[in-house]
Amino acid sequence: MTLAAATNENLAEISNVLIYSAMAIYTLAFFAYIAEWLFGSRSKVGRTAAALTPQAATARTAPAVTVNKAGGTAVLERPKVVVRAASGSRDVPDGPGAHGGDEKGDLYGRIAVSLTVLAFLLALGGVLTRALSVERAPWGNMYEFNITFSTTAVGVYLLLLALKKNVRWIGLFLTTSVLLDLGLAVTVLYTESDQLVPALHSYWLYIHVSTAILCGAVFYVGAITTVMYLFKDSYENKLANGGKPGSFATSFLERLPASSSLDKFAYRVNAAVFPLWTFTIIAGAIWAGDAWGRYWGWDPKETWSFITWVAYAGYLHARATAGWKGRKAAYLALAAFGCWLFNYYGVNIFVSGKHSYADVGLGALRSVGF
Repeated sequence: MTLAAATNENLAEISNVLIYSAMAIYTLAFFAYIAEWLFGSRSKVGRTAAALTPQAATARTAPAVTVNKAGGTAVLERPKVVVRAASGSRDVPDGPGAHGGDEKGDLYGRIAVSLTVLAFLLALGGVLTRALSVERAPWGNMYEFNITFSTTAVGVYLLLLALKKNVRWIGLFLTTSVLLDLGLAVTVLYTESDQLVPALHSYWLYIHVSTAILCGAVFYVGAITTVMYLFKDSYENKLANGGKPGSFATSFLERLPASSSLDKFAYRVNAAVFPLWTFTIIAGAIWAGDAWGRYWGWDPKETWSFITWVAYAGYLHARATAGWKGRKAAYLALAAFGCWLFNYYGVNIFVSGKHSYADVGLGALRSVGF
């Protein structure tokens, strides 16, 4: 074995250690996020106080506390928390967050974010050392794509937190899926370091695949938000119609942002990344022209990339059409993300084509019980 080969093998081992270490820290972050939600659910006083903050009062266009003086006595009247305005437009303040206004819950939430940052740095180190071990971009097979995708998704979440966006509640759902994704990567999809097939030796690998990974990460954050929007919208509708949701639903959903906030956030992230997804498809077509002598051949991967593009375009168009806002548009967004997931997992594993570089197939899946 040459010195270079031995070095690359050592780097691959370091990458594996870093990925497993990141999984361990993500697990700790997962439990910290759970603790944040649990302590938040116990803080009825904290949730009531959060509903009376100046921010919530501004959203309701009414003062948080009204002071009536009768004789020499000052009486503090608690305002009503409006769920839906009479005109049909909603006037709901955002919830206080997973911590529910509880100090200990907030402490666990900040610990969870700190652990998430540490795990992200370890995973990023694992991706970079994997790249060094193969002396190329670490996107040549599904294992490499998985570890890069999950790391990018966490990076998007941390960036939104750094921009002071109200997204810490996503942390529990994100770490859960990241752990599942990395677990699938290291057990089913793992592939030893190897060189690329000739068709992938191009600078377009860096352009096309990197943008595809970033788009998928942002689409994923948008999908989580859309699912939560549907739950919160149902919750608000039930309250508006005089219903009484269960205690668990109340404790969980009242801490989320208002459905209108979730809806706008999901729309904005999907709309922001859609032009990049369009560029991803165009870049892939140019790469195909260089590699195979044709720009488009309706290969399964090309076909489902186009279907995904049409689905998201339909969603954005629906949002611009008055009759398709809200829940109908949200269903379209989830269907579009479902197309993206199938384009990645379904096409790569179960469908043969020119993009079959996954290095995993039905035989590998059956060997682990799939």
